[in-house]
Amino acid sequence: MRRIKSKDTSIEILLRKELWKRGYRYRKNAKDVFGKPDMVFKSKKLAVFADSEFWHGKYLMEGKYIPKTNTEFWVKKIERNIERDKEVNQKLKDDGWTVLRFWESDIRKKLSECIELIEETLNRH
Repeated sequence: MRRIKSKDTSIEILLRKELWKRGYRYRKNAKDVFGKPDMVFKSKKLAVFADSEFWHGKYLMEGKYIPKTNTEFWVKKIERNIERDKEVNQKLKDDGWTVLRFWESDIRKKLSECIELIEETLNRH
């Protein structure tokens, strides 16, 4: 567990480098924004999260890659992560923020589509 990174993960870096290259400036892991989003565009009130499939429950919801050992512990832990993500989304939305969440596989396979969605959202505000 000690090796699991909470910030500056490879998927965050992929997303950030592409945004930076296109001229977008942001704050990373802003402590003053609820949930410490991976990227924050404060003036536009946009919070972006880059979520891994395992830790944020995509695999659990799809019924694949459920750990074979200590299953009860892992399922409980991942379900709490899913619940926390929903709480963070709701709190940010209640405070007037737009929240975008991207799965790791989408960032790796469809990076340009993720960037385009961020750009569209920024241009709407």
